[in-house]
Amino acid sequence: MSEAVVYLIPSLLSENGIHALPGSIKNVLEKCQVLFVENERTSRRFLKKISKDFIIDNFEWHTMLQDSATAECFRKKIKESKIIGIISEAGCPGIADPGQELVALAQEMNVAVKPLVGPNSILLALMASGMNGQQFQFLGYLPIQELDRIRSLKEMEIESIKKKCSQIFIETPYRNMQMFETILKTAKPTTRLCIAVELTGEKEWIKTMSITDWKKLKPSLHKRPAIFILQATN
Repeated sequence: MSEAVVYLIPSLLSENGIHALPGSIKNVLEKCQVLFVENERTSRRFLKKISKDFIIDNFEWHTMLQDSATAECFRKKIKESKIIGIISEAGCPGIADPGQELVALAQEMNVAVKPLVGPNSILLALMASGMNGQQFQFLGYLPIQELDRIRSLKEMEIESIKKKCSQIFIETPYRNMQMFETILKTAKPTTRLCIAVELTGEKEWIKTMSITDWKKLKPSLHKRPAIFILQATN
């Protein structure tokens, strides 16, 4: 009997970003028997975008939940020597997206884990920012409460100066403008800020400027997926 394999399958960052996916993803999906996904409905749509020839119901579908039942099911499929694919909602599984718990189980069970090339908003934004790509930190979501958020931003600036590193973070799209306004009133005038919006989409927009220059520009960020990168200087 063949051994199980776990493929980490990147998905779209933008509805119109199919061009950013390599053709090899279709070949891997054709091998997969079982799919563990963040959202079955959108993953089914994603597969149809990859190829209209896929018979969607031929796959065995499981939704990734952070519970013992999902973990036990995953272990069972590995023991059955299944070819497994993991798909999150956007970008790469396990990178600011679900999937790492299942990958950790696969590693514990000494199963081959194969990550596939595909778009990742964190890396794409950093590549285009002109900021330090040798030393950087991804901090995920900052606190929602204004005072806590201000404190976090100030700490990020101090850390950025100390380590000469880029600080990468995200926000829920409907709170992007609040985040932007807080950055403008908190960060130093010379601190550089990159905002990368709708990466791989038709309205992709990436800009790096000082806080002083950002205060002269009011970008439209509301409900648009965005990555923020901050780098401070002495």
